[in-house]
Amino acid sequence: MTADLTSQVSPDFVTVLLLAATAYQGQTNNRPCAEVVVNALLQAEKAAKQQRLTYPFESLIGQWRLCFATGTKKVRNKAGIVLGKGFYVPKLAPTHISFNTTQAVDEIPSREEIGNSVQLGPVLLKLEGPAQYLGKKKLLAFDFLQMQVSLFSRVIYSGSIRGGKAQAENFYSQPVSKLPFFAFFLVTEDLIAARGRGGGLALWIREN
Repeated sequence: MTADLTSQVSPDFVTVLLLAATAYQGQTNNRPCAEVVVNALLQAEKAAKQQRLTYPFESLIGQWRLCFATGTKKVRNKAGIVLGKGFYVPKLAPTHISFNTTQAVDEIPSREEIGNSVQLGPVLLKLEGPAQYLGKKKLLAFDFLQMQVSLFSRVIYSGSIRGGKAQAENFYSQPVSKLPFFAFFLVTEDLIAARGRGGGLALWIREN
């Protein structure tokens, strides 16, 4: 079942997440507490599984700002992990994620790409790499293989990391279990939410 992003009636958990997003953007002062946001994310994840919702990669294309994350913590004497308390990402360190597709050239088909950036004062760190979206599983596997560092908007380093071009050629032959990934469980025109390979939850707001 492919989700209709325009005609769906927002359930309560989506309302909470939208409120968290608009409050983070400064459009309202009524910001839900971290516990409420975490519960809303878990409800959204559960609903996506129950309804077997899927989202096309095209609905992810664009740039998104990280608004909220949980992280994880280990449990002593028990297997597995549990979610952290969750927190709103400090606005002093804006973090963005972006998705796009390359243009098909001759016999080379178009492919998905991912980008990630963090601004720390005058320093901007950007990471880019290939991505592969498994629509039925709502799973996006990726690998960051290019890095760029800028200082006061001037690029001071740009180059390959973690194998660069050679690793990129092997990317599509690797099993998803060996790659970092995001499992998306909520995608709307304004926000996206996913669980990472490490088990943490994250909420992003669309910027463009």
